[in-house]
Amino acid sequence: MTALPPLVAAERCRSCGSDDLAEVIAFGRSPIADRLVRPDDGAEEFAAPLTLLHCNACALCQIRETVAPRVLFGPEYPYFSSVSPALQRHFADSARALIARLGLGPRDLVVEAASNDGYMLRVFHEAGIPVLGIDPADGPVAVARERGVETLHDFFTADCARRLAAKGRRARLFLANNVLAHVADVNDFVAGIALMLEADGMAVIEAPWLLDLVDSGAFDTIYHQHLLYLSLTALAPLFARHGLHLNDAERVWIHGGSLRLFISRTPGRSARLEGLLAREAARGVAGTGFYRDFTARIERLRRETRAALARLRAQGAVVAGYGAAAKATTLLHHFGLGPDDIAFIVDKSPWKQGLAMPVTGIPVLPPAALPERRPDAVLLLAWNFADEIITENAEYLDAGGRFLVPVPEFREIARNDRRQTG
Repeated sequence: MTALPPLVAAERCRSCGSDDLAEVIAFGRSPIADRLVRPDDGAEEFAAPLTLLHCNACALCQIRETVAPRVLFGPEYPYFSSVSPALQRHFADSARALIARLGLGPRDLVVEAASNDGYMLRVFHEAGIPVLGIDPADGPVAVARERGVETLHDFFTADCARRLAAKGRRARLFLANNVLAHVADVNDFVAGIALMLEADGMAVIEAPWLLDLVDSGAFDTIYHQHLLYLSLTALAPLFARHGLHLNDAERVWIHGGSLRLFISRTPGRSARLEGLLAREAARGVAGTGFYRDFTARIERLRRETRAALARLRAQGAVVAGYGAAAKATTLLHHFGLGPDDIAFIVDKSPWKQGLAMPVTGIPVLPPAALPERRPDAVLLLAWNFADEIITENAEYLDAGGRFLVPVPEFREIARNDRRQTG
């Protein structure tokens, strides 16, 4: 069926090194998310075990398997952040707020790890503030450079930071958006941040929050690129280990619920951070009991989604999907959905159109396929952008179509009755 990629199974916690790891859920062998395939080209496909663990020593939630980065982020890695207008607005607003908060100017350097296609750094660049992006993916790096965003084609590591610091390139502001969770050697990454920051510098990191993941049942954000699932309880000692202080955390809506973290060399915890830490403690995030209802919720969502698709199939209906996102791979695999259930998937990214989902071979088409082919229903695989997608596809709804939203609660949305039923 599929080959096993180069991988290493973790025997110790990726943060504190403890071997006291408890299994939360095992998904079995799962396709590699974001590794879309060219239809009928015979390229080798990979699937790897996907097992969620909890560290009883430091509370870090993580997956056991580390797939080789060259498999996860190869030359044809298809993720481009600027495809989503909502993401662009979110990070543009964040950039402008940080410029004002730190009083950034032409003598300051803003560095971003995993800068992708320069979607956020471009805001600083256009404001006359020097920037440097660091990213390992060929396509996004090329696009960033075309936009005038200086970008180093590399993984961000402590060694990379050491080389840059030796050249006098230290950051007044260091950014890392949705990358900390991707890092196998998280201590090396954080050590790199410490090397890069100026004495009065600040690191601002966005990452999905473990509490939001569990509370929303967002199991589909668990995939091989996401090695870590982050709580403040686990993060504070990680930063402290490298002489850094987690001083503040702000909740943001992006990706189904995330945190924006503020880290510096000097301590100064905010009341907001203390409140969020207290909330985690009250929820018992340090113990495995925190996950008790999580697996039951995943199973309920699976049953409800499969039942709705079976009902539509029995009626002779055609169902499409929206969003060839990484999370779609986990959802399709764990729910056992294939081309008999989903005829095609539409996605706004031109880099994904014309390709197919791994293993299932479901084709990826442009969004124009919805009004052209008029499927009876659309399963929102990119459910975290449900409002944006539904608004942009009002024509499809007006023509009698309906959206099925599988997470956080299964519901159907149609224009004719304006109801959301679960």
